[in-house]
Amino acid sequence: MSPPTNSPTSSAPAVGPDPADVARIADLALSEDLGGGTDITTDATVAADAVATADLVARRPGVVAGLPFARAVLERCLVAAGVAPDAAASAVVERVADAAHVAAGDVLLTVTGPARAILTGERSALNLLGQLSGVATLTAAWVDAVDGTGAVVRDTRKTVPGLRAAQKYAVRCGGGRNHRMGLGDQALVKDNHVVAAGGVAAALRAVRDVHLDVVCEVECDTYDQVVEAVGAGARLVLLDNMDTPTLRRCVGVARAAGARTEASGSLRLDRAREVAATGVDYLAVGALTHSAPVLDIGLDLRP
Repeated sequence: MSPPTNSPTSSAPAVGPDPADVARIADLALSEDLGGGTDITTDATVAADAVATADLVARRPGVVAGLPFARAVLERCLVAAGVAPDAAASAVVERVADAAHVAAGDVLLTVTGPARAILTGERSALNLLGQLSGVATLTAAWVDAVDGTGAVVRDTRKTVPGLRAAQKYAVRCGGGRNHRMGLGDQALVKDNHVVAAGGVAAALRAVRDVHLDVVCEVECDTYDQVVEAVGAGARLVLLDNMDTPTLRRCVGVARAAGARTEASGSLRLDRAREVAATGVDYLAVGALTHSAPVLDIGLDLRP
């Protein structure tokens, strides 16, 4: 295979993945595959002393995310096969950077070492790289759809359990921004909180009574709730499941009160620009992490 010529066409995210998250997720992926013992197929078909070079190759165009996770999986497999940690790190070479836009056929990563180790780590590395690149690719499509409107595409907490940090990193690779990582980052008053507290204004007051300095976003389903929320001092309002005319009307009343707005609920990519054009500050898109198609990536042993 000829040397790769592809190069990133977008900048890397401002904050990379936490090394502790990378290690945890790589270990989990391998433990799932090797929980039953060894890779019996590879051990039976590949000579113990065989050495190979393999390329991770994009089968379809997209935005790359997750190379540190794939690298961690492969390095662990090499070390388990007896390769020294420093040598294992040198044996895995990233050919592009996360956040790169790549074409079908582009080489993303190359690994050289014991063939058994490479094949044992193949699926875990591809699962992580393909899933996260799928998130980044879908995010980039949403970001492109609202380009020039001033609206920002954000993720939600609708993530695969255990992969939240990785998926939110992938969103950043695609050009999106992260909403809260967990329940303690900021307050988000939703419909059930409103019911429990006895109203939008009551829920907002309850949060402020306990957490004076925390950001508090208030979910509203109707124009009247938006009026109540901004009247109670809300500075960030989530506009849930509203049609375009209602969104525009709610943005107007919120902006007049100095509040920012976020559209959410039943958003579709083909409607993204229409929603952004209402003047909302953010689009909250759960599909970025719960419904992104995996980017097709394969591992090819060189002859």
